Amino acid sequence: MKHLLLILLCAAAALAAAEPAVPIPPGEVLLGHLRHEHPRLLASKDDFARLRREIPADARLNSWYQDVRQQAENILEAAPARYEIPDGLRLLATSRRVLERVYTLALVYQISGDRRFAQRAWAELKAAGEFKDWNPRHFLDTAEMTHAFAIGYDWLYDVWTPEQRAFLRQAMVEKGLNPGLAIERKKTWWAVLSNNWNQVCNGGLSMGALALADEEPALCGEFLHDALTSVQISLAGFAPDGGWDEGPGYWHYATSYEVTLLAALDSALGSDFGLAQIPGFADTGLFPIYMTSPARHLFNFADAHDRRLDSPQLFWLARKFHRPEFAAFAQGASRASVQGLLWFMPAAQDSLDRLPLDKYFRHAEAVTLRGDWRDSNATFVGFKAGSNRASHGHLDLGSFVLDALGERWAADPGPDDYNLPGYFGKARHTYYRLRAEGHNTLVLDPSSGDDQAASADTRIIRFDSKPARAFAIADLTAAYASHAQKVWRGIALLDRTNVLVEDEIQAARPAELYWLLHTPAKIQISGPRATLTLGRKHLCARILGPAGAAFEQMQAEPLPASPHPPGQAGNPGLTELAIHLTNVQSLRLTVLLTPEAEAAQPSNPAPLNDW
Repeated sequence: MKHLLLILLCAAAALAAAEPAVPIPPGEVLLGHLRHEHPRLLASKDDFARLRREIPADARLNSWYQDVRQQAENILEAAPARYEIPDGLRLLATSRRVLERVYTLALVYQISGDRRFAQRAWAELKAAGEFKDWNPRHFLDTAEMTHAFAIGYDWLYDVWTPEQRAFLRQAMVEKGLNPGLAIERKKTWWAVLSNNWNQVCNGGLSMGALALADEEPALCGEFLHDALTSVQISLAGFAPDGGWDEGPGYWHYATSYEVTLLAALDSALGSDFGLAQIPGFADTGLFPIYMTSPARHLFNFADAHDRRLDSPQLFWLARKFHRPEFAAFAQGASRASVQGLLWFMPAAQDSLDRLPLDKYFRHAEAVTLRGDWRDSNATFVGFKAGSNRASHGHLDLGSFVLDALGERWAADPGPDDYNLPGYFGKARHTYYRLRAEGHNTLVLDPSSGDDQAASADTRIIRFDSKPARAFAIADLTAAYASHAQKVWRGIALLDRTNVLVEDEIQAARPAELYWLLHTPAKIQISGPRATLTLGRKHLCARILGPAGAAFEQMQAEPLPASPHPPGQAGNPGLTELAIHLTNVQSLRLTVLLTPEAEAAQPSNPAPLNDW
């Protein structure tokens, strides 16, 4: 099966041979723990009764519930979902619409008792249940639709007639669980991947299996055993410290399903059988916290946008692992949602203040440095090494983002259109936004047609966090090995305000070099100095060495020798602050970036070995 992410991630199949970290009991043993009453997925009758009491008594919960109820009222007027695959591949937008609608309608019915919402949920489920299939060739669509049906079946079980239950059950079995079990039995495709597909497909289908476990015990028991074994392949990706190499956007997607699965196991079977204790998962709530700047932008690597995440799963993680800092962050980021209402946990904001300002996530090989937790104007730097083979990865090793004065000065353009030809295949690295030149990193010898090596694995080799100076150094040599014997980049946060970027390069032969920084700011250049302006705010850039190097302004578009495939997005609103050098062989290039006013030049910035 030629699956779009399998093209990118086929090497992950080797992980299937590994023994699971947590042995999973046989299906019949798993189901021996089943709570037979409904609802049992994520919440019980007692949980909904508690929520009915808490909503009027808590201003935040009441506000969120009123918003969710208004969303439910709006759904009453909308037409049920239709089978639509606008890009020729994905039914995913439809599956997600059905999922969100069913959650919203079922929750509001449980709180209000108003049968209009249950009746509208039936119209949605009836329409989707009559689809010819749930698009199993793009199995995320199938998994998310199965999840929707599981919630509708379970939360509204007492509303349905026997005929309605039979209809919902048949749809889940035929369109979701049977195709999913066939993949689990073959141990192929998403069942052996280590990325978000594994968690979403196993998680969504497991919701269906838990909903139907007493009616279809043989099918559901077998599927749950296989799914809880398979999902450990992707759970291992949170080790050792909770980071996620698919970036913060896909961290959100993966954990939303991982948390849903674990919460449903707890509520339906009384145990997650040790899955939550797999190394790294208890710390994963730190990842979105550290990837978010004081100005509420994300360090948006790996097909991510820079918008702050709404992650109600952080409330569940806070409760599960007694981590109030997760809940404190979620309180400031969350909008009204069903999961937020179910899992809400109050927490004091000062629990965030007790966290270290800086963090290095190993395996993800991402570092963030910040000036302060509370000051929205504080300086923030996100910097990465890592693997160019990571799922959703770009050729962005050494790239960084920079926020200060409440603005993003060094920006990542983000993903391009997933429907571009070969976006997840052979053409992936022909698109500007996925190449090194589309990031805030180095481009070496572009006239050769080479880019960063697509197979490169690189690491942060030093990280230090002290009150007056924090820094990280990445050895990027593997990314440029066809042209250089050494490429190191160090980024330091000085006095919690100013940023020093230092590159050391030993080229194999005289080479052309571009140092690039994408910015939404207006740029004024005077040789080795540049002023970036956003409104009335300024960031000053100064080249400290080598002598004779100067800034120039470039368009955020492919270099002349680069591929120019049609259809890719432009980058309106972004320009490039660049340094262009030729005949580079042995180079130490140092740039100081200072908010608002030019800082004093550090006396003789040290080589990276001396940092």
